Amino acid sequence: MSNPAVSFAAAMIMLGTLGIFFHEAALAPVITVFFRCAFGAAILLAYCACKGLLTKKNASLNNLGLALGSGVLMCLNWVMFFEAIARIGISMTTIVYHVQPFLVLIFGSLLLKERVGASNVGWVALGFAGLVLACGLKSGMTLDSAYLTGIAFTLGAAIAYAGVTLTTRAIRGMPPQLTALTHCLTGAVLTAGFFSMPEGGIGGAQWGWLAGLGLIPTALAYVMVYGATPRMQTAAIAVLTFLYPACALVVDYLVYGHALGALQLAGFGLIACATLGVNLEWQLFPAVKRA
Repeated sequence: MSNPAVSFAAAMIMLGTLGIFFHEAALAPVITVFFRCAFGAAILLAYCACKGLLTKKNASLNNLGLALGSGVLMCLNWVMFFEAIARIGISMTTIVYHVQPFLVLIFGSLLLKERVGASNVGWVALGFAGLVLACGLKSGMTLDSAYLTGIAFTLGAAIAYAGVTLTTRAIRGMPPQLTALTHCLTGAVLTAGFFSMPEGGIGGAQWGWLAGLGLIPTALAYVMVYGATPRMQTAAIAVLTFLYPACALVVDYLVYGHALGALQLAGFGLIACATLGVNLEWQLFPAVKRA
C-alpha cells in the first residue's frame, strides 16, 4: 500500500484478529506460539531474502545480541498473552495489555534514567485508574483463580513487551523486518522443547489457522507496520494504534458474543485517553507563567 496511514491501519486491524486465530486453532498457548514463530519466520525469511536484507552490515554482533534478547522477551510476551486469552477472553486481555506504554515510561525512568514530566506522571496515574476499571469488577462478578491468573498473565505480557520496546530502541542500523525475523526464529527455538504434539495430531483446519496466524497478524502485519511507521506522524500512529484493541473488541463480540460491561468500557476509554496523552505529549498541568 502506498499510503502509510492506510497500511498501518490495516496492520492494526490484522493484529486485532489474533484472538480468533488462537481460539480456532484450539491448541495450547506454547504450541500456538511455536507455530506462529515457525510460520512467521519462514515468511519473513523469504521477504528479507527478496529485499536483500540478509547482509552482514545489517546484522552486527551488537544488533544481533539486542535482537536475540528482545526476541526472548517477545516470545514470553506471546505465550503469556495467549495464556491470558485462554482464561479471561480476548477483550479483557487486549484492554489490560494496553497499559504497556505506561510501563515503558516507568521502566525508562527507572532503568534508563529518562526524564518523566509531571504531565506524564498524571497520564500514567489515569491509565492505571483505567486498568482498575478494565479489570472491571462488575456486579455479580466472581474473582476466581482463573480470572486473577489471567490478569497476571496479561500484565506479565505487557511487562515483557515493554522490555521489547526498550531493547529494540537500542538497535541501530538493523532493518526492523530483520529484527522481527530474529524474534520469530528465537521464539521457535525457545518453545520447541516445551511441548508435545496433541494426541491425534493437528487437524487440517488447525493447520490453516496456524499458518494464517504466522502470515496475517505476524509476518504481514509486521512488514506493513515497519514499512509505514517511518513515513507517519506521531499523532497518526498514536490514534491509529487504537484500531488494534477496538478491532479485537468488535471481533470478540461479533464472533463469540462477548460484550464488555460499562465499567470495562470506561476503563478502556481512560487507558486510550492516557495513552494518547503520553504519545502526543498533551499537557495536563500547563506551565505557570511567571510575572
